[in-house]
Amino acid sequence: MGKVMTIGIAGGTGSGKTTITRRLQQRFADNVSVIYHDNYYKAHNDMTYEERSRLNYDCPDAFDTELMVRDLKALRSGHSVRCPVYDYTVHNRSDKTVLVNPSPVIIVEGILIFQDPRLCDLLDIKIFVDTDADVRILRRIVRGVRDRGRRRQSVVDQGRTTVKPMHEMYVEPSKRNADIIVPEGGHNLVAMDMLIERINAHVSEVNYG
Repeated sequence: MGKVMTIGIAGGTGSGKTTITRRLQQRFADNVSVIYHDNYYKAHNDMTYEERSRLNYDCPDAFDTELMVRDLKALRSGHSVRCPVYDYTVHNRSDKTVLVNPSPVIIVEGILIFQDPRLCDLLDIKIFVDTDADVRILRRIVRGVRDRGRRRQSVVDQGRTTVKPMHEMYVEPSKRNADIIVPEGGHNLVAMDMLIERINAHVSEVNYG
């Protein structure tokens, strides 16, 4: 396989990162592989559900970024990896893994990926999705209740006590490390078209020389 292009997609919770990622996956299919920083939350099998639910999941220490760096390096070298899988309903890493195969384009998605210099060094294009805070928190509430089995009040409380302060402390400052800032995520059609064009050129070069 020729040179791999690695794209980082960061931004606050509910900013629209996953919308961009899914559209690129749909557009490029097997030419794109994705790894999510969220799946690299540390395991806490020694804690009760109540203890795990009180942890801060929005700070750098919540993630096993060292493992993600190793996996990303392996993918870039043409090796398949087995990524951990995180189960939001129990606030813990599950016993499942998911096989991720190497491809011409690797997308790395997560709120804090630009905060870590080791990850930044492995990313060829760094995209920060910048969305209004009110929109992000509403999306987070809907997603938490609908998709992750959370009570609405617990999502609101978590947003106030950890998500907002951690966003201001870590996520927002990491925007300085981005190459491109995209307002409104996957709904920004101009940015999406530019990104698709750039990936298309790389995929064509890899596949057709």
